[in-house]
Amino acid sequence: MTINRVTAVYFSATGTTEKVVTAAAALIAEQLGAEYAEYDFTLPQAREAVPEFSAGELVVFGVPVYAGRIPNLLLPYVKTIQGNGAAGIPVVLFGNRAYDDALIELRDVMQDNGFHTVAAAAFVGEHSFSTVLGAGRPDAEDMEQVREFAELSAQKLDMLARFGAPVEVNGAKDRVYYQPKRTDGKKIDIRKVKPQTADTCDHCGLCAQLCPMGAIDPRDVTSTPGICIKCGACIKKCPKRAKYFDDEGYLYHKRDLEEKFSARRAQVELFF
Repeated sequence: MTINRVTAVYFSATGTTEKVVTAAAALIAEQLGAEYAEYDFTLPQAREAVPEFSAGELVVFGVPVYAGRIPNLLLPYVKTIQGNGAAGIPVVLFGNRAYDDALIELRDVMQDNGFHTVAAAAFVGEHSFSTVLGAGRPDAEDMEQVREFAELSAQKLDMLARFGAPVEVNGAKDRVYYQPKRTDGKKIDIRKVKPQTADTCDHCGLCAQLCPMGAIDPRDVTSTPGICIKCGACIKKCPKRAKYFDDEGYLYHKRDLEEKFSARRAQVELFF
């Protein structure tokens, strides 16, 4: 089977998933002499349509890891994207803690949707909650591993000896969302937590434009009537640093993650 077109498909609120997935897909396309394309479904308007794929195409499909899974509010849309016999490579980005079941979940969704997965990878990006966890990642070392992954994926696509065989990613497990807890074992629930707005806000409206869920009111950016997934886009991309979280449970969880995981460098994992 010849691959004629390689498409990077991704959700990337703060840019880390985009950086990895587009680089990998572009390198694979170059290696195979195929056409290259992108489909970014980060913003709500992009999810009003569904891209179409078919045999002879390869999709490098990337999502961030939230609580060890595919972001649950994105899952219904992800499940609408059909492969129709296209080759697929699932890729997840995690924030220096762990990717838990996210990669195998994405692999399974793609297989169920008619993609033939031929490789998979878990890369590290700066955590959406923090500038300490996975700070600056994906960095130069990570991007070198992206290059290696792309070259090996292209080689496997050239061989196609095992095309269509599912990629074994640490084995199937019972899929549960990562549950933050206090030291006394009590669970922390941040699902309804929403960002606050400081007086430094000049009401430019950028946060509302960049919110992947369309949760921020563009007429009054201090108001967040929609569902917030804590992706960090409004906080990390605000030129005035005016957005922040003040919920005690959220801040406890953030401190706990930074204390436990910031001292180590989480490793990229590649699967073929």
